[in-house]
Amino acid sequence: MMQYAEYRAQDAVGLAESVARGEVSPDELLDVAIARAEAVDGALNAIVRPMHELARERAKKPLTGPFAGVPFLIKDLSQDYAGLPTGSGSRSLRHRPAERHSEVVDRWLDSGLVIFGKTNTPEFGAKGITEPEAHGPTRNPWDLTRTPGGSSGGAAAAVAAGIVPVAGASDGGGSIRIPAACCGVFGLKPGRGLVPAGPSVAEHLHGAATEGVISRSVRDSAAMLDVLTSRPDAAGPYLHARSELPYTELARRPRALRIGFSTRSPIDTEVDPQAVAAVEDAAVLLRHLGHDVEPAEPEIDQRQLALDFLAMWTTQLAHTVDGIRRSTGAGPADFELDTHLLAAAGRKLKAPDYYAAHDRWNTYSRQLASFHSRYDLLLTPTLARPAVRIGELDTPRPVRAVARTLMRVGLLGALAGTRAWERAVIANLAATPYTQLANITGRPAMSVPTYRTPEGLPLGVQFVGPLGGEGTLLALAARIEAERPWAHLEPSL
Repeated sequence: MMQYAEYRAQDAVGLAESVARGEVSPDELLDVAIARAEAVDGALNAIVRPMHELARERAKKPLTGPFAGVPFLIKDLSQDYAGLPTGSGSRSLRHRPAERHSEVVDRWLDSGLVIFGKTNTPEFGAKGITEPEAHGPTRNPWDLTRTPGGSSGGAAAAVAAGIVPVAGASDGGGSIRIPAACCGVFGLKPGRGLVPAGPSVAEHLHGAATEGVISRSVRDSAAMLDVLTSRPDAAGPYLHARSELPYTELARRPRALRIGFSTRSPIDTEVDPQAVAAVEDAAVLLRHLGHDVEPAEPEIDQRQLALDFLAMWTTQLAHTVDGIRRSTGAGPADFELDTHLLAAAGRKLKAPDYYAAHDRWNTYSRQLASFHSRYDLLLTPTLARPAVRIGELDTPRPVRAVARTLMRVGLLGALAGTRAWERAVIANLAATPYTQLANITGRPAMSVPTYRTPEGLPLGVQFVGPLGGEGTLLALAARIEAERPWAHLEPSL
C-alpha cells in the first residue's frame, strides 16, 4: 500500500510510471489522494464537489493513456463533467447538470486520469482571489490567512497541499499564473487557439481565456499540454497550432535566450519590494544559466490595455448573468453583489466603444511582437505583492451600501464609472497588473516559483513568450527547476 510520503514525492508522470510497472494500482493511488484531501481540505476548502464514487468506479476499470491511474481534480468552471453541475462559483448554477463533458475533460479522461473532484473558483472566475459566497474562501496552504489567488485558487491550493500533483485550471486574465505564484507551484498559460474550448463555445473571451493545468513539475505541465493538444478540434475557430515535436521533448531542449525584464507596474500602481526582489533574483539566476538579461519592456499603453480588458470582462459577465437568468429563472439574489456591479458596468458600455476596445487588441499584439523581435522573452513579477489576506480585496462597505440601494431602484449602472467604483477596480488589479497582457495578445506565459519572501511566502516570476513560444517557456522552466528545485517544498498542514 502506497503511503502519502511516497505519493507526495512523485509527480503525475512518475505516478503513471509506477502504475504501468504494476507497483501500485489506480485505486490505491485514489485512496491516498482522497485521504490527503480529507486530512487537509477542512482547512483549505479547495474541493467544492467531491466525486469519490465516480472515481472509485473508474479506478477499478482498465485504464490506458499517458496518465493512466493518476488522481486528478478539475476546475468548477468551464470544465464540464456530464451529469454534474458546473457551478462556476455561483449559487445560480449549482444545481444545473452539464449535458456532456467539455473537450478538455474528454482528453483528460482519454489520458487515463481518475477525476475525483472539482475545485473552488470565484463566481464566474471574475477575480484574482477565490472567495465565492456560494462555497466560502479557499485558503493558501502556506498561510491560511491568505488567498491562494484566483481564479484557479482551489486547483493551486490542492496541488501545493499534496492532494494531487497536477490539477485542471484555466486562465482568462492570469487565473493559472496568479494562483501558481501565490502557492509556490508551476503554471503555464498556453497561447490563443492551442487548447480547445468546445463544445459549448468556440473560444472563451475572444480567445483571451484558455484551459490548462497547475502542477508541481514542469514535465507534468509539458505532458499535459501534449494531452490537451493531442488532436485537432474540427469545430474550433483556429487551425491546430501544435508544435511538430512533443512538448515533453521541447522541454528538454534549452537554449541561450535574450530576456528583457521590468518590475514597473504597467498600470502605475505600487509594487512591493519583495516582488521587485523576486525579478532581480531571477535575473541573476538567468545570467548564471547563460542567458542575456537586461531591463526592457514593450512600448504598450498598458493602463489602456487594462481598461480594454475590463471592457471585455464586464460585458462578458453581463452576457453570462443575463443568459443564466433567462435559462434558469435565477433571480438577483442568486448572484454576488460584485458580479452585479461588474455586469452593470458591462451593460453601460456602448457597442462602438466595445468594438474600439477590441480593435486595440491588434495594436497591443503588434507592439508585443515588436518587443519579441528583439527579446525572446519578457520577465516581470507575476504578482505586485505577496498573496493578499482573505477579505482584503472585498469591495468597500460604503460602495456596497450604495450599490444595494441603487440595485433596488434599478439604477446600479449609475455607479459604474464613478471614482469610488474605479478605485475599487484598480485596488483589485493593483495586486495583479502584469498578467492580462498575455491574455489580450494571446501569447503563452508562465509563472515559475523561484522566490520566497523572508516570511516564507511563495512569490513567482512571470515569463511571456511569443506566438508558439510554449516550448521555449517549458525548456527554460525545466532548466530553472533543475537549478533551483521547488517540488520538494511542502507546507505544514
